[in-house]
Amino acid sequence: MSSKESPKFVIVGGGPGGSLAANYLGKAGYEVEVYEMRADLRSSEAPGGRSINLALSHRGLSALDRVGLADPALKAAIPMPGRMIHALDGSTNFQPYGRDSSHAINSVSRAGLNQLILKAADQYESVSLHFNRKCVGVDVDAGTIELCNTETGETSTASGDIILSADGAFSVVRWAMQKRDRFDFRQDYLEHGYKELVIPAGSGASFRIEKHALHIWPRRSFMMIALPNADGSFTCTLFWPFEGEHGFDQVKSADDLMGVFRTYFPDAIEHMPNLVEDYFQNPVGSLATIRSGPWFVADKLVMLGDACHAVVPFYGQGMNAAFEDMLVLDECMKEHRPDWERAFQRYYEIRKVHVDTLADLAIRNFVEMRDHTGSSVFLFKKKVDSLLHRVFPRWYHPLYFMATFTRMPYADAVKRAKRQTWIVRAGLAIILMVLLWVLWRLVD
Repeated sequence: MSSKESPKFVIVGGGPGGSLAANYLGKAGYEVEVYEMRADLRSSEAPGGRSINLALSHRGLSALDRVGLADPALKAAIPMPGRMIHALDGSTNFQPYGRDSSHAINSVSRAGLNQLILKAADQYESVSLHFNRKCVGVDVDAGTIELCNTETGETSTASGDIILSADGAFSVVRWAMQKRDRFDFRQDYLEHGYKELVIPAGSGASFRIEKHALHIWPRRSFMMIALPNADGSFTCTLFWPFEGEHGFDQVKSADDLMGVFRTYFPDAIEHMPNLVEDYFQNPVGSLATIRSGPWFVADKLVMLGDACHAVVPFYGQGMNAAFEDMLVLDECMKEHRPDWERAFQRYYEIRKVHVDTLADLAIRNFVEMRDHTGSSVFLFKKKVDSLLHRVFPRWYHPLYFMATFTRMPYADAVKRAKRQTWIVRAGLAIILMVLLWVLWRLVD
């Protein structure tokens, strides 16, 4: 029986974020009901949803570790200690992410990770999972959600003391929040979309290209990336403009497609025997950044992940940030229990500025990945970053390193990176002045 001290939670969304929340709350002994619109992912017959790979790194692993899921998640992951840049002439250049191979991001299947977390949540007696139940309405004040059975069309309601929204970028719960007074919301789409392709496994489930790398084909205003899968295949993603030069609207036939790939991705085309079929079969997806606030209503509702702060995928932190949301929320709930409104408010205060900073970083990194990763100037800067990081490992940390391999809050990492840059530039200016003074003395 629920009480102020031990409320009942209704979680909208059983994706990675929602299922991880169920683990945290179940472990704490709360009664939890999870409602997911898709079929049960634990069933081999169930569709896997979006197949795009996820990059699991330190923040996400820290959150998983709190409920004993970090090691199981890593067993199914492929570490990527750097990115492999594919030049137009077919040559490649490996750019490590950190000082050594231990600094790696991990390629994981979204569906596989979701299955793992759902299975773990189901082990808690106080947690119940419900699938094929789409949330179609929310009454925040009453603590109820309206559900539609996606198989039968029948409607029902579910109620709890606290609604936890983890229903993604197109959240029904957030839509209800947008109708409330003083709720801020902003949604920005990129002019680029994405389409998934596949590099299938080679003979004997071998990898046709380097296994332990995030592959990037940067082509200025557009690009393609590829992440490895455990079965030897790679999930490739095209990031092209919707319209105009090098846009999806320009490719209308197999000849058009093959012409683009022969021109811009010549070393990839030989590894993609099903390119034409995959391209015309798979849809083009959109890429949006969502900012909103506040993420809570009194002690009745709280939001996490894409439902309140969706980011584009180019910094590899979307899922990690959602998982870290739950970690911070759990800490705030433990500190302020049973004052749930204060717990939710503190969680929002802690996280808001940092995920907004992450949104900016993700957009900026898109430009870096597509336009700069192959340039000589960019490579020189990366080598300087790496050198300083090796020589001064406790003082100098590249921004990407701080965001990916530490739990330093994103905005704090940006501030530190700016401070480091200022110090380095000041140091170089002093060295130059000393050299000029020595040269002047020698000439004089």
